[in-house]
Amino acid sequence: MQKLSADDRDFFRRASQLVMSNPFGEAREQADRALSGAHEGMGRDQVVDRLLEVVEERLMRLGGSPLDVRAYPPDEREMLQLALLFGLFHELAPELDQDIDDEMAGRPLSPLSAVEDALLRLESHGFTPDEADSYVAIVWQARRAYYFILRMLVGDSAVMRRLRESLWNNVFTHDLLRYAQGLHRRMEDFSTFVVGETGAGKTAAAAAIGRSGFIPYDRKTGDFGASFTDCFLATNLSAIPPTLIESELFGHEKGAFTGAVERHLGLFARCSPHGAVFLDEIGEVSTVIQIKLLRVLQERRFSPVGSHEDKRFAGRVIVATNRSIEAMAAAGDFRPDLYYRLSSDIIEVPPLRERFAEMPGEREQMVRALLRRMLGHEESELSTRVLEVIERDVPCDYPWPGNVRELEQCIRRVLLRGDARATGWPVGVATATPVPPASPAMSLLGATDQGRWSLDRLVAEYCQLVYAQVGSYEAAGRRLGLDWRTVKRHAQAAATSSD
Repeated sequence: MQKLSADDRDFFRRASQLVMSNPFGEAREQADRALSGAHEGMGRDQVVDRLLEVVEERLMRLGGSPLDVRAYPPDEREMLQLALLFGLFHELAPELDQDIDDEMAGRPLSPLSAVEDALLRLESHGFTPDEADSYVAIVWQARRAYYFILRMLVGDSAVMRRLRESLWNNVFTHDLLRYAQGLHRRMEDFSTFVVGETGAGKTAAAAAIGRSGFIPYDRKTGDFGASFTDCFLATNLSAIPPTLIESELFGHEKGAFTGAVERHLGLFARCSPHGAVFLDEIGEVSTVIQIKLLRVLQERRFSPVGSHEDKRFAGRVIVATNRSIEAMAAAGDFRPDLYYRLSSDIIEVPPLRERFAEMPGEREQMVRALLRRMLGHEESELSTRVLEVIERDVPCDYPWPGNVRELEQCIRRVLLRGDARATGWPVGVATATPVPPASPAMSLLGATDQGRWSLDRLVAEYCQLVYAQVGSYEAAGRRLGLDWRTVKRHAQAAATSSD
């Protein structure tokens, strides 16, 4: 039996803690830098590359070709296993990301030769076949979670970083090691309540959870037990007639009611055992449906309409609403016991106005990302033009009450007609302008009369005055004979200046 030196033991202890930590947590990047010895000038990708090199060097120094973790005591073996898995995760990342892209696009998947090679390698390092199967499935799950949480939820503001951190914990819990050692098979008991304003991105957050569930690897078939694209089923309950909600969720038998000409499988029956059902606008369902949903959560059982047969549901339940469930419960419109069963975790998706207030540059990130999704590829020049039009036509403090959905339509408006203004915008909302000082014209005249301002300040204040009168930088530019960008620069300078 071999033992690690004190220095190696400390290194692999820190490495294992890092591997088990949330990749979106505030402390993770600092921990990566500290362990890798990366300098401050390195970008995030460079830090990860350097860390991989350092871990690989340490593993090679232990000797063995390949290193056999069975030669070490159980606690050290576990640390070395995690270090090996860290390298495997990043080595497989490009191929796994391509598999995700292909599966999302409906393209045929390439043979899973990388998975077979990974299994053989883990076993050569002393992993048992069961351990190798389980950990390869965890690596596949972790890559999907990282992919969807990072790419489907754009933005670097503090509230978005906290959202991504919450979503990762929702998938893997805060203790990834405990999750990998068995809790991954019990996640059906953890339901999730997603809250947020209309259009803020609740469905994207729910999809990131639903597509990131654990899917076991089957050594006999040489494949995973399900496609992640079949593991997330969503429905908006407010779009379904109340009389059909029960059938949509639980299914019905032929002849169960007038019009039931054939058997129908409901959402719970169609969902993969490794997947999740997402019920948007949960506040719209009747008390009768609430009771049936409570049974699904408590007993994992449901019955189709017109049938006495019990069927089991093995997936997770994710719900969302833009209404106050607490207020509905107080009014007797929503059962408190259902709310408590649904809220193992409550995740709040922030509105755009909060994100843009924290980090104005996030608007550019969002526009570029949404355009990329619309077009299917990156067009830098077009993105720049769309951003210029939005910056010209939409005040920087516009609150975006429709959130991401409204921003998407704003982009489409620019593509269609070359401007971002909507004729249906409420008066005083879309043309909201910075509040000018009291009697701005008199202030301007007084300062001029007294010779208190420089020429630059005078121009800036006049641009601010005209902008406040006409309501847009473009209109102000036409009146002043200036480019709208120049007007905006002067007006913003005046807004932040003081006597």
